[in-house]
Amino acid sequence: MFGDDRSMRMRLALVAAVLIIVGVGVAAFVLSYETLRDLAELAGIDRDDSWLFPVIVDGTIIQATVSVMVLSNRPDERRWFSWVLGVGAVVSVAGNSLHAFTDGQQLPNWVAAVIAAIAPIALLVDTHGGVMLFRAAQRKRAEKPTTETVSDTMPDPVSETDTPAVPAVESVPDLDPEPAQLPLPAVPAAPAVVRTAPVRPIRPVPVRPRPVQQPMLPLAMPVGG
Repeated sequence: MFGDDRSMRMRLALVAAVLIIVGVGVAAFVLSYETLRDLAELAGIDRDDSWLFPVIVDGTIIQATVSVMVLSNRPDERRWFSWVLGVGAVVSVAGNSLHAFTDGQQLPNWVAAVIAAIAPIALLVDTHGGVMLFRAAQRKRAEKPTTETVSDTMPDPVSETDTPAVPAVESVPDLDPEPAQLPLPAVPAAPAVVRTAPVRPIRPVPVRPRPVQQPMLPLAMPVGG
């Protein structure tokens, strides 16, 4: 019961906050529009074209605000539009303050030159912002089919009902007698490795040559006697 009351109060507070924001935003836009239009006339812009100046300034602020909200997952693009939003807010505040300071008098030439330069600068900024939004949209479209194709290529899980039933096979009695288990022959143990001492090389004994004896001639026997 108390949970329902709290949720109802939260919804009412949210609706009231949204209505207040919308009302304040509309009132601020109207006052800023009229002030910036008068400032453009004081800068020398014709009355018929002066309404374009507040549209340029406030329109840039609105584009940057929407882009910051849309590009929440793009830090680089969001940082760019955050800078644009900050600069646009400074220009709008400075223009409203300058209008009150002049008190309906004609602006100096250098101030008129600065105001005249705001329009082409805003054109460049807004064009670049539109290109960044277009590229971000293309990246999002390119990433979306990739996830879909990956999910499509994955095979569907096979349910138990789709599995074909395998007929049961009746067990057939084994008619062959079991082979007799013979004792395995004993494996001879590996012979022990006998380590032999290293054999020292035998030094050759020098052999002295023996002197060769001359053969002895037979003695001459006396002839005849």
